[in-house]
Amino acid sequence: MKIGVLASQGAFAEHIAMLHQLGVDAVPVRLPQELDGLDGLIIPGGESTSISKLMLDYNLVNEIKNLAENGLPIFGTCAGMIMLANKVPDSRVEPLELMKIGVRRNAFGRQKESFETDINIPVLGEKPFPAVFIRAPAIEQSNSDVEILAKLHDGTIVAARQGKLLASAFHPELTDDLRFHQYFLDIVAEGR
Repeated sequence: MKIGVLASQGAFAEHIAMLHQLGVDAVPVRLPQELDGLDGLIIPGGESTSISKLMLDYNLVNEIKNLAENGLPIFGTCAGMIMLANKVPDSRVEPLELMKIGVRRNAFGRQKESFETDINIPVLGEKPFPAVFIRAPAIEQSNSDVEILAKLHDGTIVAARQGKLLASAFHPELTDDLRFHQYFLDIVAEGR
């Protein structure tokens, strides 16, 4: 299994390290040709306006859209979730429009409002997941094709799945808990 991690900007090295812990071949992706032969792709957290611009500048947008439409599993974390959305109320971001979710950037405030909390994610088992939220987005709307995987205590949606697309508002790569990445690998394995 070979997983690409978009390495334009953001926490890509942490995702690669976590995938290596799980025994998976993980490679950075910066150019369209580096998408060839991948079994899955992770779009990491970072600054969504920068990621959006770099994806356009390096001609990755159409390639990633085509791969997703042909069944490539994609996991977006934080800014990656914003990039997967079909609705983002910010003209500086051009999302891929792959998931039927509306996402609000910086839903919890600026950097100083970043936080960590344990959340229940039933698909990962009974043990709570240690979620790290850094200038995190939130899912404000979704349609019936989208499975809600996790909410905060106040009902804010912070993780979802639509077919082979997975999104989290938090950063699983900044924890020692491998379960969310393993869940994505299970999605990848289902389609092989």
